Amino acid sequence: METSSNSTNSSLFQWLGLIEDYDQPSTSTLPHVITLLASVLTKMIQKNEKPFHTRRNKDEEITMFHGSRSPSMNIQRYTERVHRYARCSPACFVAAFVYIIRYLEIPVATSTTRRLTSLNVHRLLITSLLVAAKFLDRKCYNNAYYAKIGGVSTEEMNRLERTFLFDLDFRLNITAEMFEKHCLMLQRQTVPCGSRRLRTALEEMTCGCQAI
Repeated sequence: METSSNSTNSSLFQWLGLIEDYDQPSTSTLPHVITLLASVLTKMIQKNEKPFHTRRNKDEEITMFHGSRSPSMNIQRYTERVHRYARCSPACFVAAFVYIIRYLEIPVATSTTRRLTSLNVHRLLITSLLVAAKFLDRKCYNNAYYAKIGGVSTEEMNRLERTFLFDLDFRLNITAEMFEKHCLMLQRQTVPCGSRRLRTALEEMTCGCQAI
């Protein structure tokens, strides 16, 4: 049973582009994980920005990750840009997904809530990828380089990273089970229902540049 599970995991990771397939000729196509992450993030934003959510968004927590307006570059192109220039491992995009969900899950002391929107997704993505690359990869570009890729100043990139780490309470470790769950979410393009139900959604899975 364990061998079968490992084989399934390996196939999933290979399909997402997390494992290089030496039996197949190398291509310049994007790993599936890149386009799937962008797709899931886009769906989360669309869900949170539906017309009937407009009045609810008044209680949304405003953080330093929020911009005054939505960037002209959509999240699909932005994710591809980061992948092209940051050259971090594909696994970092799964880790970034984990970190973003952890960030959204954090209880807010006031009556406000945390939502992923077009105003904060770009900064959350570039910050979570920077943190993931530093934590997972043997080599990583510095903050100034990521700032240039992401369309922010180096000073802002430093502040975003520091705030993100403290908000996560430096909880960067990802278990193999958690990594696989998020890979399945990306494969099936599953959109979490809300910050309070993110954990439930994950559990159910195993049962069933321009300035920004």
